[in-house]
Amino acid sequence: MRPLLLFFLAFLGYCQIAHSQSYQLTGTVRDDLGETIPFASVFLLQATDSVMVKGTSADELGIFLIADIDPGLYIVQCSYIGKTSQGLPLDIRSDIKIGALIIPEQAEQLDEVVVMSARPKVERKVDRLVFNVENTVLSQSTSWDILKQTPGVILMQDELQIRNQPAVVYINDRKVQLSPSEVRNLLENYQGQNIKSVEVINNPPAKYDAEGGAVLNIITNKNISLGYKGNISTNYTQGIFPKYNFGTSHFYKTDKLNINASYAYAPRKDFKNVQNRTNFIDDTGIFSRWDTDFDKTNRFETHIGGLTLDYTINERNELNITTNMQLSPKREYDNFQNTFITNGIGVLDSTFTTASFLDESKNNISGDVTYKHTFKENGTLMVNGHYTAFDLNRTQSASSNYFLPSGDFIRNYSFFTDAVQDIEIITAQVDYSKLFGSVSFETGAKASLINSDSRLQFFTENNGRVFVPGLSDNYLYDERVYAGYISASKDWEKWSIKAGLRAEHTQSSGNSLALSTVNDLEYFELFPSFYVLHTINENHSLAFDYSRKLKRPRYEDLNPFRTFINENVFAEGNPNLVPHFSNNFNLNYTLNQEFFFDFYYRNNGNFISLYTFQDNENQILRDVTFNALKSNSYGFDFNYGKSITNNWYLYGYISIFHEEETFLALESDAFSATNSINGYYIDVTNYLTLSKDGTLKGELGLAYLSGFLLASFDMTETTNLTMGLQKSLWNKRAEISLNFNDILGKANPSFTSRYLNQDNSYSPFEELQNVRLSFTYNFGNFRLEDNKRQIEKAERDRIGSE
Repeated sequence: MRPLLLFFLAFLGYCQIAHSQSYQLTGTVRDDLGETIPFASVFLLQATDSVMVKGTSADELGIFLIADIDPGLYIVQCSYIGKTSQGLPLDIRSDIKIGALIIPEQAEQLDEVVVMSARPKVERKVDRLVFNVENTVLSQSTSWDILKQTPGVILMQDELQIRNQPAVVYINDRKVQLSPSEVRNLLENYQGQNIKSVEVINNPPAKYDAEGGAVLNIITNKNISLGYKGNISTNYTQGIFPKYNFGTSHFYKTDKLNINASYAYAPRKDFKNVQNRTNFIDDTGIFSRWDTDFDKTNRFETHIGGLTLDYTINERNELNITTNMQLSPKREYDNFQNTFITNGIGVLDSTFTTASFLDESKNNISGDVTYKHTFKENGTLMVNGHYTAFDLNRTQSASSNYFLPSGDFIRNYSFFTDAVQDIEIITAQVDYSKLFGSVSFETGAKASLINSDSRLQFFTENNGRVFVPGLSDNYLYDERVYAGYISASKDWEKWSIKAGLRAEHTQSSGNSLALSTVNDLEYFELFPSFYVLHTINENHSLAFDYSRKLKRPRYEDLNPFRTFINENVFAEGNPNLVPHFSNNFNLNYTLNQEFFFDFYYRNNGNFISLYTFQDNENQILRDVTFNALKSNSYGFDFNYGKSITNNWYLYGYISIFHEEETFLALESDAFSATNSINGYYIDVTNYLTLSKDGTLKGELGLAYLSGFLLASFDMTETTNLTMGLQKSLWNKRAEISLNFNDILGKANPSFTSRYLNQDNSYSPFEELQNVRLSFTYNFGNFRLEDNKRQIEKAERDRIGSE
């Protein structure tokens, strides 16, 4: 690995002295009497569509400078206290001094730099699909709602998926290292007004970590004006139980310092009912059937906080410090299940009930420091350091009572567990980008250090609390990943090409102290990526891309612990899990930037899945994570978006897919089994402007999924009809919204695993049908754009969810 790192360091040194083209624009801001206007806002807009490219503020003498401008046609414009200058067209091919921009005393009000649009815009780039939502009706939603409605995104079991695999969420090209439930908590408290666009990257280039599949990269707005703004927000959701959320955020900007602080408090009470059926099978057929009615009531409080400091040292050097926290000091899970056991001819044999109570606290705190240097020759160098501390403490007490069909008591089995998990993540990263003539070049290196310490103590409680060593353990896991990458891209008039190569060297060690076993793993892998885009004419374009990726096991999946629901049903980890590698191919055709046709094939290799196996002899049901023997996916995606009228924008998405997975049949005589499915997904959403002044907007959506594959389970069809209304108040200083989810009550699926001697199913009924009322009030200079960031590290999202 040392020669590779030395190569990158030497290459960085070479790149810093290379030269390329970029220009700067200077001038002053004055009124029509010739007086300078200090601290006025200056905007550089694209000449084609008036979308802002760069922004700055004049100094105390009214002088401004905008640097690092690519050659092209622009419009420069300035504003101060609600008044704006006339736009000045510019053809920038060299450094330009324009003299004075004049803001007339009687200038018209400047309400927004970019006028609110009724429709989001989708555009194809060489390596990604860009969903522009800034200043659209979608920007009034939460970030979570925006991602759910991004082209190609499906919400599956509270997890965002693209092409039937979990999507990795990034913010400004940095990964959000949280569990799926924590990502949802984060984004539900992150206002959509902060988002400029969402990039859908099916095959992430070499700059991104090799681990993970498709990427959803959230690009936030750039802060422009000086001053202070803030907001308070709250929402009320009524499902089976009511849920609340309260939040506030504050932003302050000077010419050197940006500060953003946010806090949200989310108390919740959730209910979930699960109907389970397991048919235990012998040579004669079904000899015992277990039907379980399982009620889960969860109560928890979550505190979400963040602080971001951006300091501009000078025009070429910036420093960013970001901290985030998610604290859940009190999480309670109150579970009760009632099981009926019948024989092969349907006669009741016995019953049992299990009552369990889990008490949990969970904290996730992270810090991030980034230094950015912009070279005069249009290159950038970024150095980043990151630290995450995660801790989980969970106790469980469970008691099962067994009865005869007559109701007479047979016996009791009770147990208690005490589990602790501590995870520490440290990463260091350097990224360098440079424009060599017309070739854009990127390179970088990264080191990741992960330490996980998990402890579980198991006690029986029938005759006092008795420690059980065989079901207790202390598992230590250490991982080191060293990576480097190189990438280059070039644009011609009708062609765009991008290629990259990432190298990763991984060392990991898992040590079970109770079992006295150590699993060491070391491997070096290359991850190439390639993209080509051909613009046939202004209405037609073709694109092809390929990448190789990997997925590492989550830390909790490696723990060899058993987590019991009762003595016959449990989940256990697998320390023998290995990463799986995938090869991804995409062929795309775009028509008029409105119709997007995508064909894809993905070889998922030894995909990591959670399987459920039934032990028919001992009548046990267990969940365990395993590597599949092989897995393949292919399909066709179609996206369409168009303004039908000035007040109606229609978006449609259709996905036709095939999923196939072959896995070990652990509890069957056969060596393996294969599960496959052909399915389709349809999503149609209407965005409506319902008032002449544009302050009342509506949304009506219908999503249908014909079925899906989840390891050995087949999922039934789901239908989700949603409706939303948003009303702006008091000149956009406040907003109230009302959303209806799962109006038809058909969004909850059922799951069935039936092959060889396996026959089990479950039907979860969650609070997907709900109504949410939200209110946000903005104060201060609320038209400011903020610098709110979240920490995104690939290592953090392998921290397990609840």
